[in-house]
Amino acid sequence: MAKNQEVERIAKKLDKMVHKKNTDGALDLLRELKNIKMSLETLQSTRVGMSVNAVRKHSSEEEVQTLAKALIKSWKKLLDGSEGKSEEKKKEGSPVRSSSTSKDSGSSEKSKKSGEPPTTPTTPTTPTTPTSPTTTTLPPRITSFPPAPVTTDSVRNKCRELLVAALQTDDDHKTMAVDCEHLAAQIEEEIFQEFKSTDIKYKSRLRSRISNLKDQKNPDLRRNVLCGNISAQRIASMTSEEMASAELKQMREALTKESIREHQLSKVGGTETDMFICNKCHGKSCSYTQVQIRSADEPMTTFVVCNSCGHRWKEENVFNTFGLRVAQRT
Repeated sequence: MAKNQEVERIAKKLDKMVHKKNTDGALDLLRELKNIKMSLETLQSTRVGMSVNAVRKHSSEEEVQTLAKALIKSWKKLLDGSEGKSEEKKKEGSPVRSSSTSKDSGSSEKSKKSGEPPTTPTTPTTPTTPTSPTTTTLPPRITSFPPAPVTTDSVRNKCRELLVAALQTDDDHKTMAVDCEHLAAQIEEEIFQEFKSTDIKYKSRLRSRISNLKDQKNPDLRRNVLCGNISAQRIASMTSEEMASAELKQMREALTKESIREHQLSKVGGTETDMFICNKCHGKSCSYTQVQIRSADEPMTTFVVCNSCGHRWKEENVFNTFGLRVAQRT
């Protein structure tokens, strides 16, 4: 557990460096990782491979890039070694059979020399149970996706190919050992089941998924989909606001707050009244201020703001042809 915590601590520091776009001190952290004996379980639980790969891309120091490449190359051997061990388990039955046959041949030769009939080995009578097939231990991220049905539709196959290319934008899928073709088929299947056809809505939904997954400014979305934090069903139904990067979300939030502030400022400095009717929304909730903008013997000009829709206008008291004072709206 202490080793996992140490690796996770280093990975968080590397992620902060990438976020701040300042990789000073990354070389010391990579040297610490080099001295730690890494295991496959530690790689999958801490996701340190993604952090090292991100530092390699953002750093301009040649020594950092070289050390990061060497670490990633050595960690990939762990994945290859786990797959090789699973294949060796399938072949465990063959040497046992050969040893048993050699024992039988030896017993028959002894019986021939002694003149006694060869004895057949007796096995204890135990109830036979159905043997389960040998199972191979694969990384959990590959086996976590349910099987996707195969399709012969050319449009759907093309969309799956584009999704695979989007998921393989960086080398993150290699570090996490994810089958991008299988994952892309799952995402496309979820979208197709929603629309039941390859119409314009289906294509528009897929186009937005592909563009957001390929976005170099939003790598967190692609990494969350690859590691399983965002499921295929979830990414298939997410809106453009939900898929946006953290920077874009902050910008949208700031613009929303600014528009709300401007709307609230339009109500400050006036007196609320129901004496006016808005020509735009026909509401009576208004605020008004009166200013003397003409000569002193002329009446004041009234500026009115609708509290509901923000519509503005001004009203002036003028004299008509009969000499009566009336309100004129402009």
